[in-house]
Amino acid sequence: MEKILVSRCLLGHRVRYDGGASGPFDVLQQWLDEGRVVPLCPEVAGGLPTPRAPAEIAGGQGVRVLDGEVAVVTADGEDVSAQFLSGAHQALDQVREHGIRIAVLKANSPSCGNLLTYDGTFSGVKVRGEGVTAALLKRHGVKVFSELQLPEAAAALMALIKE
Repeated sequence: MEKILVSRCLLGHRVRYDGGASGPFDVLQQWLDEGRVVPLCPEVAGGLPTPRAPAEIAGGQGVRVLDGEVAVVTADGEDVSAQFLSGAHQALDQVREHGIRIAVLKANSPSCGNLLTYDGTFSGVKVRGEGVTAALLKRHGVKVFSELQLPEAAAALMALIKE
């Protein structure tokens, strides 16, 4: 059975930095009921608490964190790159263990954002870029979608099922 990695906050788990959740969503509940979902919050998996200080990537590019060029820093100035990298690698471990080819991750997150992230100034400005986990998964061939792209994720899943 084709499995899907899904951000825990999108499943209604209260793991967001502010202690909140962003879901659940009907299609994700359907996939849960089918036994397809592998839930993960990379930030919590990497050792960060809930709630926690908001974090952003200078320049908003998770790939640059993967390459050791920039850090993930909290609004308090704490470097949390190690935790973000640990969580990203745990996500990749899950992908490999379950043969996952699709992920649905939280939009705009410094871990999970797949198209946009915050720019690192804590001013609410978004830039084109990916979070650390999204960048690592994409680097390894996983198709990454956000909760804003659930129809596209469902279509990608159907295409994989028909292979």
